[in-house]
Amino acid sequence: MSRIVSVNLAVPEPNPAKGVGVTGINKRPVDHLVTVRAPGPKTTGLHSGLVGDQIFDIEHHGGDDQAVYAYAREDYDWWQARLSRPLANGLFGENLTTEGVDVNGAVIGERWRIGPRLVLQPTFGRIPCATFQHKMGEPRWVKTFTRADRPGAYLRVLEPGEVWANDPVTVEDRPAHGVTIAQAFRAYLTEPELLPELIEIDGLPDDLRKTLAERLLHRR
Repeated sequence: MSRIVSVNLAVPEPNPAKGVGVTGINKRPVDHLVTVRAPGPKTTGLHSGLVGDQIFDIEHHGGDDQAVYAYAREDYDWWQARLSRPLANGLFGENLTTEGVDVNGAVIGERWRIGPRLVLQPTFGRIPCATFQHKMGEPRWVKTFTRADRPGAYLRVLEPGEVWANDPVTVEDRPAHGVTIAQAFRAYLTEPELLPELIEIDGLPDDLRKTLAERLLHRR
Protein backbone atom coordinates (compact mmCIF):
# COMPACT_ATOMS: atom_id res chain seq x y z
CA MET A 1 0.00 0.00 0.00
CA SER A 2 1.17 3.53 -0.77
CA ARG A 3 1.25 5.46 2.47
CA ILE A 4 2.80 8.18 4.59
CA VAL A 5 5.44 6.64 6.84
CA SER A 6 5.99 9.76 8.93
CA VAL A 7 5.01 13.42 9.11
CA ASN A 8 8.02 15.57 9.98
CA LEU A 9 8.19 19.10 11.39
CA ALA A 10 11.19 21.39 11.84
CA VAL A 11 13.39 21.43 14.90
CA PRO A 12 15.33 24.68 14.30
CA GLU A 13 19.11 24.62 14.59
CA PRO A 14 22.00 26.98 13.78
CA ASN A 15 22.94 27.25 10.11
CA PRO A 16 26.61 28.14 9.59
CA ALA A 17 26.28 27.37 5.87
CA LYS A 18 24.20 30.46 5.06
CA GLY A 19 23.72 34.00 6.30
CA VAL A 20 20.18 33.24 7.47
CA GLY A 21 21.63 31.94 10.75
CA VAL A 22 18.93 29.37 11.52
CA THR A 23 17.63 26.45 9.46
CA GLY A 24 14.53 24.28 9.59
CA ILE A 25 16.07 21.45 7.53
CA ASN A 26 16.23 19.31 10.66
CA LYS A 27 12.75 17.77 10.67
CA ARG A 28 11.57 15.04 13.00
CA PRO A 29 8.52 12.79 13.03
CA VAL A 30 5.52 13.82 15.09
CA ASP A 31 2.82 11.53 16.44
CA HIS A 32 -0.21 13.73 15.95
CA LEU A 33 -2.52 14.97 13.21
CA VAL A 34 -1.05 17.92 11.26
CA THR A 35 -3.12 20.46 9.34
CA VAL A 36 -1.94 21.24 5.82
CA ARG A 37 -2.99 24.34 3.89
CA ALA A 38 -1.64 26.58 1.13
CA PRO A 39 0.87 28.95 2.78
CA GLY A 40 0.64 31.82 0.28
CA PRO A 41 3.46 33.71 -1.46
CA LYS A 42 7.01 32.56 -0.76
CA THR A 43 8.38 35.59 1.10
CA THR A 44 5.21 37.11 2.57
CA GLY A 45 2.97 34.15 3.37
CA LEU A 46 3.03 31.46 6.04
CA HIS A 47 6.03 29.78 4.32
CA SER A 48 5.37 26.09 5.08
CA GLY A 49 2.19 24.27 4.17
CA LEU A 50 2.21 22.34 7.45
CA VAL A 51 0.96 24.01 10.60
CA GLY A 52 3.77 23.83 13.18
CA ASP A 53 6.57 23.61 10.62
CA GLN A 54 9.14 26.42 10.21
CA ILE A 55 11.12 27.76 7.24
CA PHE A 56 13.83 30.38 7.71
CA ASP A 57 15.43 30.73 4.27
CA ILE A 58 12.23 32.16 2.79
CA GLU A 59 13.97 33.41 -0.34
CA HIS A 60 14.65 29.86 -1.53
CA HIS A 61 12.14 27.65 0.30
CA GLY A 62 8.44 27.50 1.02
CA GLY A 63 5.47 29.28 -0.52
CA ASP A 64 2.56 27.80 -2.45
CA ASP A 65 4.68 25.89 -5.00
CA GLN A 66 6.96 24.43 -2.30
CA ALA A 67 4.35 24.07 0.42
CA VAL A 68 5.23 20.46 1.21
CA TYR A 69 8.34 18.36 0.54
CA ALA A 70 8.08 14.58 0.16
CA TYR A 71 10.86 11.99 0.09
CA ALA A 72 10.57 8.22 -0.33
CA ARG A 73 11.73 5.81 2.34
CA GLU A 74 12.91 3.55 -0.50
CA ASP A 75 15.32 6.29 -1.62
CA TYR A 76 16.58 6.69 1.93
CA ASP A 77 17.30 2.95 1.97
CA TRP A 78 19.19 3.31 -1.34
CA TRP A 79 21.29 6.11 0.15
CA GLN A 80 21.90 4.15 3.36
CA ALA A 81 23.48 1.33 1.37
CA ARG A 82 25.79 3.75 -0.45
CA LEU A 83 26.73 5.95 2.50
CA SER A 84 27.01 3.05 4.96
CA ARG A 85 25.12 4.96 7.64
CA PRO A 86 21.54 5.03 8.95
CA LEU A 87 19.32 7.83 7.66
CA ALA A 88 16.31 8.78 9.76
CA ASN A 89 13.03 10.03 8.35
CA GLY A 90 13.15 13.82 8.08
CA LEU A 91 16.95 14.06 7.77
CA PHE A 92 16.72 15.42 4.22
CA GLY A 93 14.25 18.05 5.40
CA GLU A 94 11.11 16.44 4.03
CA ASN A 95 7.71 16.94 5.61
CA LEU A 96 6.33 13.64 4.37
CA THR A 97 8.31 10.41 4.26
CA THR A 98 6.49 8.02 1.94
CA GLU A 99 6.41 4.30 1.23
CA GLY A 100 5.16 2.70 -1.99
CA VAL A 101 4.94 6.09 -3.73
CA ASP A 102 7.06 6.71 -6.84
CA VAL A 103 7.99 10.22 -5.76
CA ASN A 104 10.69 10.83 -8.38
CA GLY A 105 8.57 9.23 -11.07
CA ALA A 106 5.58 11.41 -10.21
CA VAL A 107 4.31 13.41 -13.18
CA ILE A 108 4.36 17.15 -12.59
CA GLY A 109 0.77 18.26 -12.07
CA GLU A 110 -0.66 14.90 -10.98
CA ARG A 111 -2.97 14.76 -7.95
CA TRP A 112 -2.16 12.92 -4.74
CA ARG A 113 -5.01 12.26 -2.33
CA ILE A 114 -3.68 11.69 1.18
CA GLY A 115 -6.20 10.48 3.71
CA PRO A 116 -9.81 11.58 3.29
CA ARG A 117 -9.42 15.29 2.45
CA LEU A 118 -5.88 16.42 1.63
CA VAL A 119 -4.96 16.76 -2.06
CA LEU A 120 -1.40 17.69 -3.11
CA GLN A 121 0.24 18.23 -6.50
CA PRO A 122 3.93 17.65 -7.38
CA THR A 123 5.57 20.76 -8.82
CA PHE A 124 9.34 20.18 -9.01
CA GLY A 125 12.29 18.43 -7.39
CA ARG A 126 14.43 19.61 -4.53
CA ILE A 127 17.60 21.48 -5.59
CA PRO A 128 20.48 20.66 -3.19
CA CYS A 129 22.12 23.60 -1.43
CA ALA A 130 24.94 24.45 0.98
CA THR A 131 22.68 23.96 4.01
CA PHE A 132 21.85 20.43 2.87
CA GLN A 133 25.52 19.63 2.30
CA HIS A 134 26.48 20.91 5.76
CA LYS A 135 23.67 18.92 7.35
CA MET A 136 24.81 15.71 5.68
CA GLY A 137 28.51 16.20 6.40
CA GLU A 138 29.38 14.41 3.18
CA PRO A 139 32.10 15.82 0.90
CA ARG A 140 30.72 17.07 -2.43
CA TRP A 141 27.21 16.16 -1.32
CA VAL A 142 25.54 18.64 -3.69
CA LYS A 143 27.13 16.92 -6.70
CA THR A 144 26.54 13.44 -5.29
CA PHE A 145 22.85 14.16 -4.66
CA THR A 146 22.45 15.71 -8.11
CA ARG A 147 24.01 12.75 -9.92
CA ALA A 148 21.74 10.27 -8.12
CA ASP A 149 18.59 11.83 -9.63
CA ARG A 150 16.52 11.10 -6.52
CA PRO A 151 15.48 14.64 -5.54
CA GLY A 152 12.12 14.01 -3.91
CA ALA A 153 9.20 16.27 -4.77
CA TYR A 154 7.87 19.63 -3.72
CA LEU A 155 4.09 19.80 -3.71
CA ARG A 156 1.42 22.49 -3.73
CA VAL A 157 -1.81 22.18 -1.75
CA LEU A 158 -4.87 21.82 -3.98
CA GLU A 159 -7.32 20.91 -1.22
CA PRO A 160 -6.43 21.54 2.45
CA GLY A 161 -6.78 18.80 5.02
CA GLU A 162 -4.92 16.86 7.68
CA VAL A 163 -2.16 14.28 7.49
CA TRP A 164 -0.92 11.63 9.89
CA ALA A 165 1.48 8.72 9.67
CA ASN A 166 -0.02 5.69 7.89
CA ASP A 167 -2.46 7.77 5.83
CA PRO A 168 -2.93 6.17 2.39
CA VAL A 169 -1.69 7.95 -0.73
CA THR A 170 -3.61 7.60 -4.01
CA VAL A 171 -2.72 9.14 -7.37
CA GLU A 172 -6.11 10.37 -8.63
CA ASP A 173 -5.10 11.99 -11.89
CA ARG A 174 -1.96 12.03 -14.05
CA PRO A 175 -1.35 14.56 -16.85
CA ALA A 176 -0.77 13.21 -20.34
CA HIS A 177 2.48 15.15 -20.86
CA GLY A 178 4.30 12.53 -18.78
CA VAL A 179 7.19 14.76 -17.60
CA THR A 180 8.32 13.46 -14.23
CA ILE A 181 9.98 15.07 -11.25
CA ALA A 182 13.23 13.25 -12.10
CA GLN A 183 13.16 14.37 -15.74
CA ALA A 184 12.54 17.98 -14.74
CA PHE A 185 15.36 17.79 -12.19
CA ARG A 186 17.75 16.60 -14.90
CA ALA A 187 16.60 19.31 -17.29
CA TYR A 188 17.29 21.95 -14.66
CA LEU A 189 20.72 20.70 -13.57
CA THR A 190 22.37 18.29 -15.99
CA GLU A 191 20.44 17.88 -19.27
CA PRO A 192 19.49 21.32 -20.64
CA GLU A 193 18.42 19.78 -23.93
CA LEU A 194 15.24 18.74 -22.08
CA LEU A 195 14.30 22.36 -21.28
CA PRO A 196 12.09 23.05 -24.33
CA GLU A 197 9.73 20.24 -23.38
CA LEU A 198 9.77 21.15 -19.70
CA ILE A 199 8.76 24.81 -20.04
CA GLU A 200 5.66 23.89 -22.05
CA ILE A 201 3.97 21.64 -19.49
CA ASP A 202 1.09 22.53 -17.22
CA GLY A 203 1.69 22.47 -13.48
CA LEU A 204 5.19 23.96 -13.52
CA PRO A 205 5.57 26.91 -11.08
CA ASP A 206 5.29 30.23 -12.94
CA ASP A 207 8.51 31.71 -11.54
CA LEU A 208 10.42 28.57 -12.45
CA ARG A 209 8.97 28.57 -15.96
CA LYS A 210 10.18 32.16 -16.42
CA THR A 211 13.67 31.30 -15.15
CA LEU A 212 13.94 28.29 -17.44
CA ALA A 213 12.65 30.22 -20.45
CA GLU A 214 15.33 32.87 -19.89
CA ARG A 215 17.97 30.18 -19.56
CA LEU A 216 16.81 28.59 -22.80
CA LEU A 217 16.89 31.94 -24.58
CA HIS A 218 20.52 32.49 -23.55
CA ARG A 219 21.48 29.07 -24.91
CA ARG A 220 20.37 30.01 -28.43
